[in-house]
Amino acid sequence: MNVSLQQLKVFVAVARQRSFTRAAREFDLTQSAVSRCVRELEEAIALRLFDRTTRQVELTTAGSRLERRIARLIEEIELTLREERAAHEEHTGLVVVACDPVLSSGWLPERLARCATAFPDLIVTAKEQPQHAVLAAIEQGEVDFGVLCDANIAGTDVFHAQPLVSTPLCAVLPRVHPLACGAALRWEALRNTEHVMQLVTLNAEAGTRNATERALNTHRIDTQRANQCGHVAAALRMVELGLGVGVLPIGAHASTLPVSLVARPLVPEVSVTTMLVRRRNRSLRPNADAVWSLFADADSPTGGTARANLRVSPHVNLGAVPATHTTIQGATDEPMPLVPEGEALMRAS
Repeated sequence: MNVSLQQLKVFVAVARQRSFTRAAREFDLTQSAVSRCVRELEEAIALRLFDRTTRQVELTTAGSRLERRIARLIEEIELTLREERAAHEEHTGLVVVACDPVLSSGWLPERLARCATAFPDLIVTAKEQPQHAVLAAIEQGEVDFGVLCDANIAGTDVFHAQPLVSTPLCAVLPRVHPLACGAALRWEALRNTEHVMQLVTLNAEAGTRNATERALNTHRIDTQRANQCGHVAAALRMVELGLGVGVLPIGAHASTLPVSLVARPLVPEVSVTTMLVRRRNRSLRPNADAVWSLFADADSPTGGTARANLRVSPHVNLGAVPATHTTIQGATDEPMPLVPEGEALMRAS
């Protein structure tokens, strides 16, 4: 059966107008062209749709039933196409963004708020998932794009990534903790079992675990890591309650730490990178592309690097710090600036 949308639309017009002539004017066609279109439709579906006389055009019983159903279908098709066009041209519709737990409670909410201001007719929905599930959702087209920390996509042709923010790992401690007195902390200090009985870190779902474990292994820190959370807020609460010292990504873009806690950059620096990820060789819909561009805007309050407030005081004796430091692919590789100790107070991720 070979039936075109144009044939169906002409049939509905003739049925509504009860006239080939008036239907022809509606489509800017000749009467003979409309008659031929209807005849070809009847031949294709093997049904007679109209009883024609010299004075009038009447629907057959089959034509009447078909007209009611086809008219509704055409209306639905045209509405769908109009909505899709509006979503492409007017920043309306729905954009779904997948993210890992670290970003859903820190970096992402402010971006969603900015989207609501910039595109009031566009619905942007965040879908929090473990990192591996975010990548799967992007690959399978279940979401428009994703936002991840420390995503390991090197060497794959499936994804395109745009690095956004480089955030150092910090030690998070109560203000009264013996190791909280300086502006920064060497990794080796975490071996001190007298002051660090247990570490609070993020789990595999959060996306930063690989960078954390690499750093701990590099510096031969085997302190027990019994408390592993998916959200930074949960980890901070555990530190606040005295359950351990946190090793967490803490950036200047986030809300403040609880007043009882401080964050100290761990040196040599180890950073994780926040990045936008989408399918390679598959263009985003215009409304999703607008959201991607807003998320990537380096001039926004949360854009750029996350090191602005992560500074080491020259007055603190940290010992010899190697000239190189470890970052994941995509992170900004720059030395940590030196400023007075009073500027070293961190903000929580």
